[in-house]
Amino acid sequence: MIGTRKKGIVAVGMSGGVDSSVAAALLKKQGYEVIGVYFITSDQTTSGKIRDNICCSLESMMDARKVAQQLGCKFYTVNLRTVFKEKVFDDFIKEYESGRTPNPCIHCNKFVKFGEALRKVKLLGADYLATGHYARIKKTLKHKNIKTGKQESRYIYRLFEGKDKNKDQTYFLHTLGQDQLAHIMFPLGKLTKPKVRKIAAKFNLPTASKVESQEICFIPDGDVANFLRQHIDFKSGDIFDIETKEKVGEHDGLQAFTVGQRKGIGLPGGPWYVAKLDIRKSVLYVTKNIDLIYKKQMKVRNIHWIVGESKLPAKIQVKIRYNSDPVAVTVQSKEGDDYIVEFDKPQKAITPGQSAVFLKKDECLGGGIIEG
Repeated sequence: MIGTRKKGIVAVGMSGGVDSSVAAALLKKQGYEVIGVYFITSDQTTSGKIRDNICCSLESMMDARKVAQQLGCKFYTVNLRTVFKEKVFDDFIKEYESGRTPNPCIHCNKFVKFGEALRKVKLLGADYLATGHYARIKKTLKHKNIKTGKQESRYIYRLFEGKDKNKDQTYFLHTLGQDQLAHIMFPLGKLTKPKVRKIAAKFNLPTASKVESQEICFIPDGDVANFLRQHIDFKSGDIFDIETKEKVGEHDGLQAFTVGQRKGIGLPGGPWYVAKLDIRKSVLYVTKNIDLIYKKQMKVRNIHWIVGESKLPAKIQVKIRYNSDPVAVTVQSKEGDDYIVEFDKPQKAITPGQSAVFLKKDECLGGGIIEG
């Protein structure tokens, strides 16, 4: 058994992968009492050779259980099907029906893993919930003057990028608030993926060489369009050149397209780029002029600031999608629920429904949903 000292009770969300397995092993070694928790978000069914939800496969659950047993940890399964269906699965379909491109992993972290799951592991007696995310949490003591003239001391929790920039997951965690961050641990934040693999091998964990999935958990084959066709009635319509206003073709469903898309449009004489989706009229607007899919400004709705709203105008950085590089912006002003964000240099494919995540050096400040 790894570790003997007891520093508190930590529930580790164990997916059956190498990252969460190493997170549990490290916490055990550090002297925490570790509870292994496997989150069930959908039914463990199969469709041909592809599992409907690879995260909830029987194989993954058994791998997680094996690791917990090897570490000498209690192991529980927690049913999160209802909240996952409502907040992640149904929202994903609804957003695509509206012509937007959502990011389900962000909603899953906000409402499922660090929402309902955090609440449930506290009921199990856990002080913290830990996961295998590559990110770092830092806390600082802040002294604040209150109306009485006295001072109160409280901790402020900040979110920072993980050491492994190729695996950093702060983009997906930007909705976390102070109450959540106070009860969360990311043991892999200061490690690289190769180092995690070595630690797993050192501990002889059964998941040490397990291949990880990069796809949406409920679309393990990665074919989003095919998945959507099973849940949405695609409506055909016309394709127009956004500059000439001339009809250049037809489409069989706007949900198969996203702003900035180049491949798969099916028009001759390209390259063509998706410029705009008009769901109400079922019209797809395209262009050959790549400059037209660049924007100098965007609107971002309901920005969540992890440590209070930045003083506006704020010169910071933003990522407009997970795999994009941070770029310099100025958050100019706020109009109702929308923030006006201006890029230092025009950016390509500003996609409604995606998240804009704001950074200052390696600190994640928060983020919101791109409106256009």
